[in-house]
Amino acid sequence: MEPVGPGGEAVLDYAVFDAKRAGFEKFVFVIRRGIEQDFRNFFGRRFAEHVDVAYAYQELDMVPSGRCVPPGRAKPWGTGHAVLSAAPSLDRPFAVINADDFYGAESFRVLARFLMQSAPANPDLFAMVGFQLDRTLSAHGTVARGLCQTDGEGYMTSVEELTAIDNQPGGVRNKEADGSFRSLTGREIVSLNCWGFTLGLLDGLRRLFGEFLDRNAANLKAEFYLPTAVNVLIQERRARVKVLPTPCHWFGVTYREDRAVVTESIRALVRAGEYPERLWG
Repeated sequence: MEPVGPGGEAVLDYAVFDAKRAGFEKFVFVIRRGIEQDFRNFFGRRFAEHVDVAYAYQELDMVPSGRCVPPGRAKPWGTGHAVLSAAPSLDRPFAVINADDFYGAESFRVLARFLMQSAPANPDLFAMVGFQLDRTLSAHGTVARGLCQTDGEGYMTSVEELTAIDNQPGGVRNKEADGSFRSLTGREIVSLNCWGFTLGLLDGLRRLFGEFLDRNAANLKAEFYLPTAVNVLIQERRARVKVLPTPCHWFGVTYREDRAVVTESIRALVRAGEYPERLWG
């Protein structure tokens, strides 16, 4: 809800604006009930004047039948769980994005074209908008990105969630779970959770979430990452994912200190005529 636009808009305003222009018709916001009133006051009223709005609630009690919430678990299980929370509101091919990431208008256009042209006839074919890693880093701390490998036709062969990437004077690196560092070039293609799916994703996601809960009953901080689940479906040959390159530069408010950069970047896009001074008039 941090305002970054000249009219007080947040990053999410620009995502909704770009997605609507690209042809998306329905918008499902996955939130916690604890922030519902603030969210509705800040976003809901103005969005409802322009797009079809629905709400989904990601809460701890949303687990598969027969499973229990581990005692001591404090928060929900991350991005894969968020998609499952939205499942009752999904009735057509859909995109998944983060609310605090600015993806750029072209990212939504390529995703919309893919979903309209390819998804209806291919229920197991998904898409991911791929960004170049060095265009997605924060100067104020580490970021989590899905590191992608592709074949010669641009289909994903694997995606690995790296959770502590930063840019040091010696280059880009990720801090591994054992405390060591993996060097990266910065030219790798990464996922920023800008996905295109069919409803065919949901059965596999439900199964994998149940298996995840069984494995992590004692791990109270484990997260069910969407890229990790997609990777499993790829390895099982239950899904194919087309990587859609984008020329857009990412920016987002991962840290409060990022706000100044995001604000100036948006003002530059407004000056260039890519967005109106006030998005919603």
